[in-house]
Amino acid sequence: MNTPEQVTTTPDPWHTLSQFTPARIGLGRAGMSQPTRASLDFQLAHALARDAVNIPLDFVDLAQALAACGYQSLTLPTQADNQRLYLQRPDLGRLLGTQAQNILRDTAMIKTDAVVVVADGLSSKAITHHASAFLALLLPALHTKGYTLPPICLVKHGRVAIGDAIAGHFAARLCIVLIGERPGLSSPDSMGIYFTYQAQAGISTDADRNCISNIHDNGLSYAQALAKLLYLIDESERVRFSGVNLKDGTIEAGLESQQPEGCFLLG
Repeated sequence: MNTPEQVTTTPDPWHTLSQFTPARIGLGRAGMSQPTRASLDFQLAHALARDAVNIPLDFVDLAQALAACGYQSLTLPTQADNQRLYLQRPDLGRLLGTQAQNILRDTAMIKTDAVVVVADGLSSKAITHHASAFLALLLPALHTKGYTLPPICLVKHGRVAIGDAIAGHFAARLCIVLIGERPGLSSPDSMGIYFTYQAQAGISTDADRNCISNIHDNGLSYAQALAKLLYLIDESERVRFSGVNLKDGTIEAGLESQQPEGCFLLG
């Protein structure tokens, strides 16, 4: 019989692996079920994901933060009048509502180079946590390039394609949409960026866009996302298109290591 000094414990390899991923691996078990801790963690993550979808974005706060930094904005509702309708009818989130059309009609019709659209999408948390900080880097970078921009368009209950109609109104060559991505159990506040060259409502498709995804504290940093976006903008200007045929070459170009600086719009 082994003495206490002779008993050895085999290391759990799953514990080592779990340190390198937020994925739910090596949770263990309690009889035929998960341990209480793992079950409670799952319920919390699920609740955070549901909140990200259902809690409305504070557009007034975002507009005030932009104004405090000297940036004008327009708040444009879509044809999805409420959250339930927005979730049930994705097509309505791609169409500007009557109020938004009137706002744009009353806005000075000046030809611009680029439009920046911020939409709540499927995660208000993503926009609340990340949009203002990213805009504080993006907007100065676009101005440095000499691009003219209309007021930033804040879209309530918006889908990605809503940027096409806005870009068309301002005759903008470049369309940049910041949107809350569908929340996951490990990332309820992930923001995405969709970039389209010569966007046209009813004509542009998802194949015409480039997507920069997973922008959050444990994902892509603001600096990395900006480097990718600026690379895509420069390349689209050169080849005159965007989408699946425009490849992200930031790693090959050594842009991943660039760390642009900027001040946050919101604390």
